[in-house]
Parts: sequence; C-alpha cells; structure tokens
Amino acid sequence: MPSIPASLPTRRLVASLGLLFATACMPALAETHPGQDQLVSEVARDTGKSTTSLNALLDGAKKQQSILDAISRPAEAKPWKDYRPIFITPQRINDGIAFYREHRALLESIGKQYGVAPEYIVAIVGVETSYGKITGKYKVLDALVTLGLYYPPRATFFRDQLKTLLELPDNHLAGPVDTLTGSYAGAQGWGQFMPSSIRDFGVDADGDGRIDLKNSLPDIFASVANYFAKHGWQTGGPVAAPARADGAPRPISVKDSKPQWPVEQLEAWGYAPVQSLNPAQPSSLQSLQGADGMEYWFTFQNFYVITTYNRSPLYALAVHQLAQAIAQGVNGMDATQ
Repeated sequence: MPSIPASLPTRRLVASLGLLFATACMPALAETHPGQDQLVSEVARDTGKSTTSLNALLDGAKKQQSILDAISRPAEAKPWKDYRPIFITPQRINDGIAFYREHRALLESIGKQYGVAPEYIVAIVGVETSYGKITGKYKVLDALVTLGLYYPPRATFFRDQLKTLLELPDNHLAGPVDTLTGSYAGAQGWGQFMPSSIRDFGVDADGDGRIDLKNSLPDIFASVANYFAKHGWQTGGPVAAPARADGAPRPISVKDSKPQWPVEQLEAWGYAPVQSLNPAQPSSLQSLQGADGMEYWFTFQNFYVITTYNRSPLYALAVHQLAQAIAQGVNGMDATQ
C-alpha cells in the first residue's frame, strides 16, 4: 500500500524540528576574545546597539603584547630624580610658553569660566602629549581589549573602560571607534582622556555638536578644565610648596595626596615651610628622592585634584612645576614688552 503523503503543516513541523536539532548539535562559534560574548551582551542590553556590529568591532581588535609589556614598566615607577627630567626640560618649558601665548585668549577665557589657572591646562597637555604632538600610536580598541580581557591585574578597570568606549555616542569621539589612536592604556586626545572621562567630563566647547579631543582646541581645553573643576579645584588655591626637614622629623606615610593635616601640624612634626603658608591650610606631605637628596613638599587640595588625573604624586609635581615655569616665562615676556 503506498504511503500517504504528509500534510503541508506536518511537513513544515518536521522540517522545523530537524533544523532545530541540527542547530542544537552545531558547536557554538568561538569568541575572538575571552569574555567577548558577555561584554557584547551587556553593551547591547544597555544601549540597544547591534550585537553584530559590536562583534565586528571586537573581532577586528587585536591583543598586543607590546601593550602588556608597556604597562609593566610605567614611568611612575622611577624615583623623582629620574622622573622629573623626562618632563621638566627647557624644550618643554619653552614650547609651553609659546603654546600659551599662541592660544592665550582661548586659554584665559576657559580658565576664567572654570576657575582653573590656564597654565595648568597647558601643563597637562604638555606633560601628556607635548602640546598635541605625541598623542599615541596604539589603536584605542586594541589597547582596551588587551588590558580589559588579557591583563588580570587591572582587568576590572580596563574592561569597564572598554565597555564605556563601546557605549559612547558617536558624537563623543573624534572619529569611528576602530580608527581612534592613543596611549598603550587606551587614553586619547591631547589631554589623554579615558572613555569614562570623555563621558563624564568631556565638553563640546566649540558648539559643533561633537566632543572632539583630538582636533578641537576649545573642546580639549574646556574638558581638562572641567575635569579639574568637577574634582574640586580651588580657584587661586595653592598646589604645592617646598618644605625643609628640621632635625629628626617624624616619619610620615601617606596613602594618597588628600590633605589630612593643617600646615602647623606638619611643622610640629619637623617639616618647616620654605615660604610663607597659612598655618591652618589643610595639607599633606610628599617625601621624594631628588637629585640632591630627599625633597619634602607640602601639598594641597589642588595637588590632590591633579592626582585624580594620574594618581602618581610624581606626575602631579611635574605638572605643577611645568605650569609654574610656563607662567613665569609668560609673565616675564609680558614684563619686557
């Protein structure tokens, strides 16, 4: 007896079950990077972006051994006597003076708006990128994939930065994500902002609808100033002042640069200010190995603010000394004209 042909709905059901079975038996596509599937799922959930486009971006990113090598030997591991000559040089000071004078109107307008001394805005871009000349050769996406997905010691931080980069709107970046370049740590632009800093402190100061920290000086200057202001910069406040250790000063260990004691307390412990200071001014103390022996510095709220940009006290002191040298040079040239 010939078989009876199955009805059309039955044939469709059998075909669907067969396809489902075949799909279930197929191995899952391997991730290009460990943790990629979970990351893409989170970004897509939070932003509505396409998982296909997100995977395409990450599939194109490469783990870079040179980035892993670079993060293992940061300049901040050097003593102050070796760190300072990297950033405080006649060339960098002179370039900073010229840069300030060239962009003076814009710098001073933005400095006034945010309450931040313009020389510190200049010093930040001077230390970070030599006034925009060296903004970094690494692809930002490669850097954050490498450190966020392949560097366990700081994976939590860098994975969060990678997620933030993928979530940023297009108009918060200088170009398409896969074209951005920056430092080995994934910082970009003249001020070397991490993605979370772009999100939280980036400013569209030129009003073109985009936060462009690579090509727009108004955006660059305003974003640095806004970062400082939002972190508690005190307009006109001190940053750091040299101290002298008298006799056998009390050893002081500080976990960070947050002001903890009034100047007069540090004086009582054997650290005398070299210049006149408010005895009640909240302060902290940095003890650094200088070229001619130990250096002692009273540091204040504005110094602490600089360490939120880069947590190293060496970095903050370099920014301060460069800013002071630039301001002195600018004022000296003004006086002779």
